[in-house]
Amino acid sequence: MVQVLREEGAPERVVFHCFSGDEALARICNAAGWNMSFAGTLTFKNAANLRAALAVADPDLVLVETDAPFLTPHPHRGRPNASYVVPYTVRAMAELTGTDLAELCTRISENTVRAYGSWD
Repeated sequence: MVQVLREEGAPERVVFHCFSGDEALARICNAAGWNMSFAGTLTFKNAANLRAALAVADPDLVLVETDAPFLTPHPHRGRPNASYVVPYTVRAMAELTGTDLAELCTRISENTVRAYGSWD
């Protein structure tokens, strides 16, 4: 995907939905100004690559998935995903980055408006 974006020219706004990359891809996204949207898979025990990516991700480029149907966070893994479980993912993100939960929520909200525009 990175090769295609570079060769063909990336659009003004790029969002890696359901980011499944590693630290190296997160660094590429940082350098290019591409958004990384983390899903509930970040909370899975076997997701060390996602946690490493989040650790280096530019906080101004981080988003959170709201309804990726099969990427439900722990402890609801295995159930259909929906917006009501986003807090589990965001809480895990705050813990992993050592960020105050309210500050992270505000930042994600600001990032979302920058990426998609205002809901007003």
